[in-house]
Amino acid sequence: MLFGWVLQKIVRHGDLTVIDADGKELRFGDGTGHPVTIRLHHKSLHHKLALNPYLHLGEAYMDGTLTVDEPAGIYDLLDLLLSNIGTGWAHPLASLLGTLRRARRRIDQYNPLGKAQANVAHHYDLDGGIYDLFLDEDKQYSCAYFERPGQSLEDAQLAKKRHIAAKLKIEPGMRVLDIGCGWGGLGLYLAEETGAKVLGVTLSKEQHRVALRRAAERGLADRVKFGLMDYRVLDDQFDRIVSVGMFEHVGVNHYTEYFRHIRNLLKPDGVALIHTIGRLDVPGATNPWIKKYIFPGGYIPALSEVAPVLEKEGLLLGDLEVLRLHYAETLREWRRRFMAKRDFAARIYDERFCRMWEFYLAGSETSFRHEGMVVFQFQIAKEIGALPITRDYMLDWERAHRDEVPQRQTAIGAD
Repeated sequence: MLFGWVLQKIVRHGDLTVIDADGKELRFGDGTGHPVTIRLHHKSLHHKLALNPYLHLGEAYMDGTLTVDEPAGIYDLLDLLLSNIGTGWAHPLASLLGTLRRARRRIDQYNPLGKAQANVAHHYDLDGGIYDLFLDEDKQYSCAYFERPGQSLEDAQLAKKRHIAAKLKIEPGMRVLDIGCGWGGLGLYLAEETGAKVLGVTLSKEQHRVALRRAAERGLADRVKFGLMDYRVLDDQFDRIVSVGMFEHVGVNHYTEYFRHIRNLLKPDGVALIHTIGRLDVPGATNPWIKKYIFPGGYIPALSEVAPVLEKEGLLLGDLEVLRLHYAETLREWRRRFMAKRDFAARIYDERFCRMWEFYLAGSETSFRHEGMVVFQFQIAKEIGALPITRDYMLDWERAHRDEVPQRQTAIGAD
C-alpha cells in the first residue's frame, strides 16, 4: 500500500495502526503515546491519501471512508501526524503539489467586490444556530487572549477585546471603523468602554442582521452603526481602524489595495490595529481542503508578505505582537463545545457536515500547535508621534478595565 510507505517515512514517534481496505493491519511509530487506529473503507484511499493527503484525508473523513476507532478521534490522528511532520511536508510529492498551489494562489485568492461577498457567505452565512453551539455568548469568532491558565473562553474573549482596545488608545467621541465586524461584539464593546462612535462593516447578511439587532437592544444604535458593505467602497476618514480576523480573507493580490485603503481611511494622527492569523515560516499556500470546504479565497500570510506592503504604502509599524498558542487553546474549547452539542448540529445539517466541522476545528488546532501558525497584531500609524513612546499606556488601560464586569453584555442566540 503506497499510503503505508508514506506513513513509514513520516511517523517516527507515536502509535498508529492502519487497517487497509483489504483488512491488512499495519503499524507505525515507536509505540509511545495514546494508540490511534484508523480504518480505510475504500481501496482508492491507498493511493489518494499518499498522493495528496492534504485534500483527501479530510474528504475521506467527511465521507466516512476513513474512520478512527474509539476511544481516539480525528484530533488524535491529526495531532499524531502533524507532530511528526511539523512545518515540513509529508513527502516530496506533497511539497511539489504545495509549490504548484503557491504558483496559482493569485488566481485562487482573487477577491474583487462581488466574489469577496460570495466567499464570505460560503462560511459566515450558515444557519446561525451552528455558531451558537460553540462560540462564547458574545459570538467572538476569532482568537481569544488567555491571560492565565484555566481561564474560561468567555473571559478570554473579553480579554481579547480589552487587549485590542488598549492598543488603540481610543478617546471619547473618536470615530472608529471596524472592518469585518462579525456579529458586532467588538464594536459594541469599544462604544461602551471608550465612548467612541463606531461604524462596523461586514459582507455577511447574517452577521449584519444580528449586529443591527444587538445595537438596538443595547440602546447604542445612535453610536454604533453597522453596514452591509465592502470596506473598499468607503470614502471617509476615521480616528481609529480595527480589523479582527478579516485580513485572512483579503488574498495576496489585494494586500496593497487593503493597506492603501487603510492609509486613506485613517486621519493623519490615526491608528489602526490589524489582528490576523499568520505563519512563522516562509510564504506558502492555503491548505486545499480548507480552500475547498471552509474558506474559499482565504490565505494566511507570512510576516515577510505584510511588512514590505506597509513600507510601500508609507504606514508605520508601531507595535507587533505575536500571540502563540492562544488560538490553539481557543480552538480546543470550540471543539469541546461543538462535540458536546454535535447532535444539535446534525439536526441543523447532517452527519457529513458534522464530520467536516469536526475535522476543520481539529485540523486548525493542530496547525497552531505544530505547523507554525500564530496570530499577529499589527499596530499601524501614519505619524511617528501618534502614540506614546512606551507601552505603559496599553498596560495601564488593561489593568484599569480588567476587573470591570460588563453587565451590558448579553447572549445573542439566533432568533
